[in-house]
Amino acid sequence: MNPSGHTIQSLIDLRADTIPGQKYVVYPETGSSCTWKEFQQRVQSVACYLSGKGLSREVPVAGLLGNGQTALELLLGGMYGGFQVLLANPLSGRDILAYVIEHSETKILFVAHQYQDLAEQALSQLSNKPEIILNHPDNLPVWNDTVPVKKLLNYIPNPKEKALLIYTSGTTGRPKGVIHTHESLLYGGWNTEVAHELTPDDNSLCVLPLCHINAQVVSVMGTLVNGSGLVMPQRFQASKFWSWVVDQKCTWFSVVPTILSYLMNIEEVDKIKSKLGRVRFGRSASAALPPALHKAFEERFGIKIVETMGITETASPLLSNPIDPKLHKLGSPGIAYGNEVRIADADGTVAALETESEVQVRGLNLMQGYLKNPEATREAFTTDGWYRTGDLGKMDSDGYVFVTGRLKELIIKGGENISPREIDDVLYRHKRVMEAAAFPLPDDHYGQTVAAAIAPRPGENVPESELRKLCLDAVGEYRSPTHYFFLNELPKGPSGKIQRLKLTDQYSDLNYKVE
Repeated sequence: MNPSGHTIQSLIDLRADTIPGQKYVVYPETGSSCTWKEFQQRVQSVACYLSGKGLSREVPVAGLLGNGQTALELLLGGMYGGFQVLLANPLSGRDILAYVIEHSETKILFVAHQYQDLAEQALSQLSNKPEIILNHPDNLPVWNDTVPVKKLLNYIPNPKEKALLIYTSGTTGRPKGVIHTHESLLYGGWNTEVAHELTPDDNSLCVLPLCHINAQVVSVMGTLVNGSGLVMPQRFQASKFWSWVVDQKCTWFSVVPTILSYLMNIEEVDKIKSKLGRVRFGRSASAALPPALHKAFEERFGIKIVETMGITETASPLLSNPIDPKLHKLGSPGIAYGNEVRIADADGTVAALETESEVQVRGLNLMQGYLKNPEATREAFTTDGWYRTGDLGKMDSDGYVFVTGRLKELIIKGGENISPREIDDVLYRHKRVMEAAAFPLPDDHYGQTVAAAIAPRPGENVPESELRKLCLDAVGEYRSPTHYFFLNELPKGPSGKIQRLKLTDQYSDLNYKVE
């Protein structure tokens, strides 16, 4: 349904009124589930709890969580009560987490037990620390039986009110806080429904992190707008993925290419394949899907994979291949659904067909802007209101977009955006480092991995082990460079700026294999 005029609160209430007994969400590890009516009561309890804390709606309610019941109920319960919600990314590391908490002015932080040490390390850097609330170890929310639902404040959000704050990496090193409204989130969900022809009979498996826009919008908002079912494990597990699909009667799933790569290693494919008749399609996004992996997965499991493209600022989906596999074009994330996409330059001049320029988007799914950064917000849009994605691409005569490169320098590892500048900043902390630059290297498993080039100070030696520990402590294992290269001087352009792409080309041309 078109979500015009709706909010997260009004849509949940609509589902609870019209299909109260229909199952909405299943948490497979615990075996618990909620109908729409039961889920409405759960999110009302969350809203009660947050209202009882006396929190301002001008700053976010934050969580450092895995997936599962707590994260989903905090996400939708906070929005139901008219609060902004921020689900911080545990992979961002100590320093970035500290920045996000401080920049967002977070006053309350729900923390899963496995991230308690990380949270304490981050908060140790701050003078104004938020209240930490640890989750129950069995993943049950802390708001159980806290405040009677009848005490729920009668706060009714409006569609253009802020609902989500999510931080995205950028080339400046400092992550930017993207603000989404109820309207933009729900239109992102609607774009998903339109592109994938979802019906209320569908059932989606969500294994991507709920701190990412993909899971938040494609899986959660998509099912909310559509009134269909959701299966929400606590995390992705290759060994359990297909049993979740089969046992919970899932009809589609949303993943990234790295997960498809993991699933290719599953044995006893014939036994699995015979039980997948209900699955209509799998959806791949967040990073380019290699055509070889695309074909191999479809042949191995007999499931069509729909390649798509989405970014944080557009509430995830902005391009998708049609649901009809005959209309798929390998190597393309597809055509526009629900929003408009064009190929144009910074001045808004539209490129001719098959001509490279920037991929730009316009629609109701666009962000409201960047938190406390009006300059970056202005720069993100053309004068005629199109969002500049920073991706280079071409459009063919059928409207399919083929992404050819990036204006931005993000490293995309397994669908996770990593700013090279944030890695640079850590490397430069070593007193014997003269120059440093993080850059992407191709990786068969993750798509890209992080590498770093170092120029030591003249006459100095920089032990690789010290750099590894420095990065591990600051940004975590996932975002730390996998390989280090030591040079006398890093390549630079005429203006003196270090050229990361030259580093990528240099070591990729050597067919350097990441172990």
